[in-house]
Amino acid sequence: MKAYVIFDVDIRDADEYQIFMTRVKPALAEAGAKYLARGGPHRVHEGDWEPRRIVLIEFPSVAAWEGFYNGPTYQGLKTIRDACSSARLVCVEGLDTSV
Repeated sequence: MKAYVIFDVDIRDADEYQIFMTRVKPALAEAGAKYLARGGPHRVHEGDWEPRRIVLIEFPSVAAWEGFYNGPTYQGLKTIRDACSSARLVCVEGLDTSV
């Protein structure tokens, strides 16, 4: 089943974040992931959540996401991301629509 990773990102240094983005995009593609939403306008309809920048990424599976997230490539890039931004993220498994 596909996995969907939702990031809520607060960017403190746009120039450094751009360096991260330049490097993470090919790594995501290599992991079979694709962006579904990235930084577009959003509106909260219920609750007190105040997201900053929403990013939604689809992975082939939770295992693919966890392998990517815990792997050396992303962990190296995460140090760049952490230096210029803060993020909250969650992974949710999608529905099996093949049944």
